[in-house]
Amino acid sequence: MYLYLYLNIFTILFPLLLSFDKKVAFYKNWGSLFPAILANGLLFVAWDALFTEAGIWGFNEAYLTGIYLFNLPLEEVLFFLTVPYACVFIYDVLNAYISKDLLRPVAKPLALALILALPLVAVFNAAALYTSITFCLLAVMHLLHLRFFGTKYLGRFYLAYLVHLVPFLLVNGVLTYLPIVWYNDSFNLGLRIVSIPVEDTMYSMLMLLLTISVYEALRQRKRVKQYEPIAV
Repeated sequence: MYLYLYLNIFTILFPLLLSFDKKVAFYKNWGSLFPAILANGLLFVAWDALFTEAGIWGFNEAYLTGIYLFNLPLEEVLFFLTVPYACVFIYDVLNAYISKDLLRPVAKPLALALILALPLVAVFNAAALYTSITFCLLAVMHLLHLRFFGTKYLGRFYLAYLVHLVPFLLVNGVLTYLPIVWYNDSFNLGLRIVSIPVEDTMYSMLMLLLTISVYEALRQRKRVKQYEPIAV
């Protein structure tokens, strides 16, 4: 029963089909999107492989194809393609259909609160490696994003993050409830949203913020090049 593979297909199917919507025209941004997904994948696949080897999490072979890459199930590697694609699609759809940056007024205070709070939780739970590493990296990612972009994209990012929680809870709920993916609670806080470790919400935020930061940086660079004067 290749359920994890089916979840990957379900995750990307509608965003991929709707990428050609005239208002969003998401396909036109693939040149910036796929390098951003690659950058995200290089970090998260390596991280995933290390945590799997350490027994921090693992996979139920009953729901897998049995194909492995980098000592990870094929489905897990595909996860770092399908999920970022779907999440950035949500981000672009919201940008296209909602002209006002609704969360910009609270974006910086929220970012600063996370930058302060996440490392504190990490320090007091240093042995819970999933918690401490995820929370520290998310705080660092926020610092980097503020350094390079300020709040230009942050409000829209938070809106996309909130909307993405709906499919996130659905897909991740299936993954952790069966479970297709299991977690060793010795390495996390032991707090769950039904079957989902609370750390997964921060892990997903980190993955989305990294991808969107690289995506917007590449788009910004492309716009600058388009308007550069041609040397005579």
